[in-house]
Amino acid sequence: MTTADVRLRYIVEQSAVALTSAEGRFHKRLLTDAVREELSREDLEPHIKAAALDKLAQSLVTGFGEHRNPRRRRTGTLFHPEDVVKLGTGTWVWMDRATDSDLLEWSRLSRRNRARIDLADTELQDYVDQRIDAFRSHADVVYLGDLERVVFGWAEDHAEQGGLF
Repeated sequence: MTTADVRLRYIVEQSAVALTSAEGRFHKRLLTDAVREELSREDLEPHIKAAALDKLAQSLVTGFGEHRNPRRRRTGTLFHPEDVVKLGTGTWVWMDRATDSDLLEWSRLSRRNRARIDLADTELQDYVDQRIDAFRSHADVVYLGDLERVVFGWAEDHAEQGGLF
């Protein structure tokens, strides 16, 4: 991670902290607006602005890929010539020009991604189920942070991220 990336994350983090309500909530749209305002400042270093433009370009390309991702049409087919098939390692092909080997690669990647998504969802569901049970057993605990510390033994030395608060 470059120093510019670290600085951009810091801008987002500080904006999020500034927008956080007493209940620990903030809205994505307000955060986006605050970050945009911070990035538009005249005194922001050029390499930070360049890194922000890189991230913007990446986001726009990702959005393009998501918009052009094949999906079932009213006609009952996934095919549209202007959709894009993602083949991994950054290679995309217009659906109109995809070959049989492209389709096999696309299918293989889809199955692998589905397996990862299923595993991640199973982990999330197990985690939530355990915490909901713990909340029920410890009715005096209101916040997840307190529950993690009291019931599950979480300590500050477990933190992988820099401090938010």
